[in-house]
Amino acid sequence: MRMPAANSYQPDMLGPDFEQLILPQPADYEGPVQSTLVRRRATQPGRRAVLYVHGFNDYFFQQEMAAQYQQHGYRFYALDLRKYGRSWLPHQQPNHVRNLREYYADLDDALTVMQAEGHDQIVLSGHSTGGLVTALYCQDGRNRGAVSALFLNSPFLAMHQSWVNRHVGVPLAAAAGRFAPDLKLPAMLPSVYGESLHQQYRGEWDYYLPWKPLDIFPVTLGWLRAIHAGHQRVRRGLAIAVPVLVLHSQQTAAGKGWNDEFFRADIVLNVRDIRTLAPRLGERVTVQAIAGGLHDLVLSAPAVRAQVYRTLFAWLATTLG
Repeated sequence: MRMPAANSYQPDMLGPDFEQLILPQPADYEGPVQSTLVRRRATQPGRRAVLYVHGFNDYFFQQEMAAQYQQHGYRFYALDLRKYGRSWLPHQQPNHVRNLREYYADLDDALTVMQAEGHDQIVLSGHSTGGLVTALYCQDGRNRGAVSALFLNSPFLAMHQSWVNRHVGVPLAAAAGRFAPDLKLPAMLPSVYGESLHQQYRGEWDYYLPWKPLDIFPVTLGWLRAIHAGHQRVRRGLAIAVPVLVLHSQQTAAGKGWNDEFFRADIVLNVRDIRTLAPRLGERVTVQAIAGGLHDLVLSAPAVRAQVYRTLFAWLATTLG
């Protein structure tokens, strides 16, 4: 990529502490493409930095997380992947890709910018689908050598579906995605998860609902095929060279009606899948459960997310010194 000028950063929607940089990408089957790098303004220079990658039906808005990293000596960057959040263009189906490798160009360019800005010890962090993408990138991404450690927050390593759907329905739909990649299906994710987060409903957080709606964007067969292929790779086993920390909630909860247990559990993924599959990511994987954690652990209750940060920064101190 041609390096953008330092003054190419523009003000970000999160206010004066943040700024954003548009990263143009080659056009794909839907037309023009871009990704967006967001950074928290630096209070002091430093070599260490983190690049955060959001999940499905998501974008970066977690300002407290950014402040925590900065307080612990890490320059904070986040990447809104193509067709998500700040990067979503009017002609695009939100969240739609046909191969998870399409995201590699977004990560390549973000890491290149960070290196050019003086960071030679970079932590890559992914939540949920972002956890799957970043894990695969650390396996075979072009610029994976820029990454010193990988932190995964409730990574999406398997479908949280019935046995029949996981072993019959999803593989059949993924196979059909080869021939009808743009065909849409309902995402089948609970709207109660969004209710547990957003302050207009039952939650603590304020974010832009058109980019992270309670009624989840539909998925395409092409997206499902891409995710299924990624899950198969994880199941076979990866060989990520850098140390990996995987955190997840201690329990999974389910139900159609509201239950206060949803404030203390993962209601998107099955944590047993994460416990089972995370050790297959590489030889230096640490897996730990967080009692009372939500699917996005850093959006949990204050005492719970405080434990998340204690665990994370203790691990980074031990791992990176």
